[in-house]
Amino acid sequence: MKREPPKSPCQTEIELDRLSSLPGHIIDQILSQLSIRDAVRTSALSTKWRYKWAALPNLVFDNQCISLTSQDQAVIKSKLVSIIDHVLLLHTGPVYKFRLSHRDLVGVTDIDRWILHLSRSPIREFVLEIWKGQRYKLHSCLFSCQNLTHLELFNCLVRPPSTFHGFKNLKSLDLQHITMGQDVFEHLITSCPLLERLTLMNFDGFSHLNIDAPSLLFFDIGGAFDDVSYKNTFQLALVSIGLYAKDRISKRPGCSSNLLKFFAHLPHIRRLEIQSYFLKARPEEGFPIESFVSFWEGEHWSCMFDQLRLVKVSGICGTRLELGFISFLLLASPALERMTMRPASANGQLLMMKELLRFRRASVRAEIIYLDP
Repeated sequence: MKREPPKSPCQTEIELDRLSSLPGHIIDQILSQLSIRDAVRTSALSTKWRYKWAALPNLVFDNQCISLTSQDQAVIKSKLVSIIDHVLLLHTGPVYKFRLSHRDLVGVTDIDRWILHLSRSPIREFVLEIWKGQRYKLHSCLFSCQNLTHLELFNCLVRPPSTFHGFKNLKSLDLQHITMGQDVFEHLITSCPLLERLTLMNFDGFSHLNIDAPSLLFFDIGGAFDDVSYKNTFQLALVSIGLYAKDRISKRPGCSSNLLKFFAHLPHIRRLEIQSYFLKARPEEGFPIESFVSFWEGEHWSCMFDQLRLVKVSGICGTRLELGFISFLLLASPALERMTMRPASANGQLLMMKELLRFRRASVRAEIIYLDP
């Protein structure tokens, strides 16, 4: 095959002219699909492109923003800090979204400076994920960002100033590996009147969750909590549960009543997802499994899940406690369309399937899907 001759200077100029002649909204769309590193590099294309990246409203600093072969943490940190400083210094216009999530990110004090800078912009989405090191103490300036609609924090220490009266526009809140006081948490939730989506994973500082959120539609919870109670959550439609009990909980009486309270305030739930360790007990610690089995068979369940349509249970082993709960859901869900179950292992699958087929169902349309482990 013949090699193509090198392009003449005229050809190159024509191609650059084509890039420069693109409509502004097309250029913006192209830039929005690039990583921040590649977006900055487009400044070399032509004069028209030189500062286009500097007006990007969404800034994402993740693992793609640095290309380094070095494994030296100090070098990576220095490069990451330099890139973010450079972008924020040259940036023009408003920032609506800021996401900082790099696998080598630690809670450096430079984050304080960046949050202070962003607090002067009408920021709507803020995501901060600290993957290494100790909890980062969130800078107080973030709590003045009243345009926030989505807030996502990972590995942070949260202590709002006394002047904080909530995020009035916040609709989505994701808190994982967080340290905060119970009073701080409850004040945060109650002072976000538009909150629709709430994700809580692995908290330090308290173990009793009180959720008061009248607009809440989606709730995803995981970790070790003694108790979860609801108030004004009657719009809640999708719940995902990954709770596991602490050692001392299994010895404490009244667990059944706590479980009853958990489900009693979910009358409009449409979709339920459960990790099976939410249903695990420890008989070796004197835990009365028989009382929990009879708990599901009791007559105190006056409420029905009239709107529950989809159920997903993962990691089941076929214990009496798990099967009792599944039987209860089938009987209490007249609108159920599909229940999907994935066992923890292949052991005892046939017996478990036979047991499931025996259960009565309130919904004639209910389909049980049994997935491979």
